[in-house]
Amino acid sequence: MSESKFKTISELSEGFYKEKGSKFLAFAIPCKTEDEIKEHIQRLRKEHYQAVHVCSAFRLGSDKKKYRASDDGEPSNSAGAPILGQIQSFDLTNILIAVVRYYGGINLGVGGLINAYRTASKDALENAQIIEQEDEILITLQYDYSEMPQVMSVLKNSPAKIIEQDFQLSCKLSIQVPVSEMNLLEQFSELNLLLPEEKHIRIENHGIIQ
Repeated sequence: MSESKFKTISELSEGFYKEKGSKFLAFAIPCKTEDEIKEHIQRLRKEHYQAVHVCSAFRLGSDKKKYRASDDGEPSNSAGAPILGQIQSFDLTNILIAVVRYYGGINLGVGGLINAYRTASKDALENAQIIEQEDEILITLQYDYSEMPQVMSVLKNSPAKIIEQDFQLSCKLSIQVPVSEMNLLEQFSELNLLLPEEKHIRIENHGIIQ
């Protein structure tokens, strides 16, 4: 797998584990930013307001360098670390796993907690659809209506996705292109359609550009 490609999950998936009355509900959620992650955790806290803990871990970016784990009041490294361990074991990124715990009245001990959070997280990932994605770059094109056929011809034979279009006095088009298709830049450069600020192409740090 190239450095720009990575594995993540396509949509929310859930897992479950129960031991000595305590219930562990795991939620694996595809995410691209830390703001998204905060929103999901806040939502889970509201939905499960009677739960004693919402422990979590996340990893972001095709380089997998941005990650964090939270024990949320459980003994140190008994919850966040085993959750993160499952993300690493499945080699995933752009993902959050949050595990909601309902206390059953009996302490599980550090070893029991590690097993519970790890097992619930693993169950969520085993229920998930794992997909491969690739970092993309954002390109803005500006051209006259007379050049429309040339532009559409290039786009038709490419995996580019049109994000925004503005057809007024001239045409302006924003597209997303997989990093592996950088040769498209040469084709558009030859047509002199790239806006000046797009000469220095920006690659986002976390997967698909929003």
